[in-house]
Amino acid sequence: MARWCYRHRLVVLLLWVGALFGLGFSASSAGTNYANVFSLPDTDSKSAYDLMEKAFPNTSGDTDTVVWKVDQGSVKDAAVQDRVQPALDKIAKLPGVGAVTSPYAGAQGATQISKDGRIAYAQLTFTKRANEIPKEQVQKVLDTAQAAERSGLQVELGGQAIQRVQEPPQGLSEMVGIIAAAVVLFLAFGSFFAMMLPIAIAVFGVGMGLFSTQLLSHSTDIPDIAPLLASLIGLGVGIDYALFIVTRHRRGIERGLDPEESAVTALNTSGRAVLFAGGTVCIALAGMLVTRLRFLDGVVVGTSLTVVLSVLAATTLLPALLGFLGPRVLSRRQRRKLAAEGPAPEKASGLAARWSVNVEKRPRRIAALALVVMAVLAIPVLSLRLGATDQGNDQASTTTRKAYDLLADGFGPGFNGPLQVVTVGGDTTALVKGIESTSGVAQVAALPPAKGVTVIQVVPTTSPQSKATDDLIDTLRDKVIPEAGAQAHVGGVTAVSKDFASVTGDRLPLFIATIIGLGFLLLLVAFRSLVVPLTAALMNLIAAAASFGVLVAIFQWGWGLDLLGLGKEGPINAFLPVIMLSLLFGLSMDYQVFLVSRMHEEWVHTRDNARAVRVGLAETSRVINSAALIMVCVFLAFVLSGDSGAAMAGVGLAAAVALDAFILRTALVPAAMHLLGNSNWWLPSWLEKRLPHLAVEPREDAVEAPATDGPASVVHGFIRTADGEPVDGASVTLLSKGGRQLDRVESLADGSYIVSVPAPGTYLLATTATSYGSRAAHVEVADGPLVYDVELAEGEVDAVN
Repeated sequence: MARWCYRHRLVVLLLWVGALFGLGFSASSAGTNYANVFSLPDTDSKSAYDLMEKAFPNTSGDTDTVVWKVDQGSVKDAAVQDRVQPALDKIAKLPGVGAVTSPYAGAQGATQISKDGRIAYAQLTFTKRANEIPKEQVQKVLDTAQAAERSGLQVELGGQAIQRVQEPPQGLSEMVGIIAAAVVLFLAFGSFFAMMLPIAIAVFGVGMGLFSTQLLSHSTDIPDIAPLLASLIGLGVGIDYALFIVTRHRRGIERGLDPEESAVTALNTSGRAVLFAGGTVCIALAGMLVTRLRFLDGVVVGTSLTVVLSVLAATTLLPALLGFLGPRVLSRRQRRKLAAEGPAPEKASGLAARWSVNVEKRPRRIAALALVVMAVLAIPVLSLRLGATDQGNDQASTTTRKAYDLLADGFGPGFNGPLQVVTVGGDTTALVKGIESTSGVAQVAALPPAKGVTVIQVVPTTSPQSKATDDLIDTLRDKVIPEAGAQAHVGGVTAVSKDFASVTGDRLPLFIATIIGLGFLLLLVAFRSLVVPLTAALMNLIAAAASFGVLVAIFQWGWGLDLLGLGKEGPINAFLPVIMLSLLFGLSMDYQVFLVSRMHEEWVHTRDNARAVRVGLAETSRVINSAALIMVCVFLAFVLSGDSGAAMAGVGLAAAVALDAFILRTALVPAAMHLLGNSNWWLPSWLEKRLPHLAVEPREDAVEAPATDGPASVVHGFIRTADGEPVDGASVTLLSKGGRQLDRVESLADGSYIVSVPAPGTYLLATTATSYGSRAAHVEVADGPLVYDVELAEGEVDAVN
């Protein structure tokens, strides 16, 4: 497939461009029809909402507030009333507004003025929920209210509908993420053309994914957060997948391969790993379905579709683009060096190789240090509290945050999250008295009944995000309502948030078990090992604990929130663990697949675990770290999205990817694999026979067995350093081209060695010494003995593909 795409590159490019513009035109013509189906069946808050919707069809929507404050005098002054009341009357006539409750209307209105007379508010009840109201209608409400502002009169608006219209323009975070990724890619490649390849793949994958999701929104329920999360994950994986393939392709050209052969080899090795990694991400995302939270179904559809299209672009469009570039995928300096010095030797050198050798020398120390770091970062997760952020967590400059603070100053902290006790029977008077006498209640007011339904507004003494407010909800449900003999349900935004956190927390263990189990099975089939998938599962749990620890420290404890400009501390969004764990487990599997597939490739050839781990780490650590750095830039850019959930997910995923790549995959995983030795690749024979064959590596070419009737021979020589010093105790292994070990010896004090050869033919001679790295090469043995000297250099690791 890669060869066909390379040779028919113009056709492939035109097909992709045509598909992108065709989908874009169709999506723009059809428009969007996102629907936030936020339903929690079998919960008390859902029962309360259903009763309110039936009894008060025009007031069952979300309620926002207009808050005003005077610097001097009172809000009751005629000059203030003459400016504010006409604005409220005008708002009441706007489309989408069901009712406006003014503080200047009757005795009930007096409760909407603070005791000092300087702050007042009006309630705006929309006919629909906030996410169902067109932004244009909400913007008119905002503009009309703020037009009443003047010197000495501050007017602010709060509520979920208002919050939606003050978000930054769409696409800002994506653009910042792409620019940051481009900078990292240019530093990694040193070539403008090579830098543009991953960017182009990500743009095609994400663009087609978003257009397809937009079209699907007309036939299925997809929430409006789905495109944001799809672009977040699509940009990350699209750039990363192309980066892995382009890096392998560039390495092939530097080693003397023809550009076409290099591209085919890159797709047949790294491209297979990309297909496999994309599958693991989709499986992790699909794990969200087991939570049975309906609004997540659309998120799974949007994000999985974007990942699939990104993988398709990396495996078909990328080889076509490589065909257009040819050798220009290298920088000018690299092309000049290739022309002057010829192909580069097949080895990894520099910091990556030195680190790889260092991990082999000190696996226990490095593993212990990495575990300590991750354990310390995971400590805050013990105080994790799920809930919902509200306007109190917005940036201080926003009108929603100002309105929130004004209401808290004038009427108490619990005023921003009133509870609604909805009753359909029993003694309402006794219920009101019972609620008034309950500890933690600041204010109680029963609204006029309608269709046999009475709504009692309950204002707690504590803020909506306080644990004491959650305890009050439990007290009302478990004690106060049953004692009053009433048939009532506790609803409101605060109660919905609490119920959602409870439902999510109950279903989280099943969700985690599902994605870990599916990931385990996939890695088991791919690497024919029990230990590798077990290690991956354990590492994923460690990464999740540490990343959530960072999230709790920042967003729940407030460490560094001012520096990031992310408002005020509060609980972690209840939906975040499900979405974040799906993305984290998928991305962690990506890095595990790329790292271990290179190790497994070397293991198949040499059957030397130490060498396989050393070579795999030396060859992949640099590209994994570059990929992780790009991911971190893309995820952190979503802090600019204006959506608190996306900002929290961005910071959490950035921390998770950084810890996973720079500590787990670079230090803890290889150190553990060195300690485990050959048991890394152990699989019971009975299981081996029953597992289907799904190889990440390409199939080995058939190798002719050495002629058994030919004369036996030997390979002998000396193992020396670059300075000519003999290397004592170096391990020399002779293997068949298929990877079967034929002989193994250690060099003597003078550096000499001799291994026996069964018959003339081509063999692999691998030499390794702890202090000097390793070398491997194919040797051609004729009828007589072959003299072959080996030179080892410190901090250098070569590889045989």
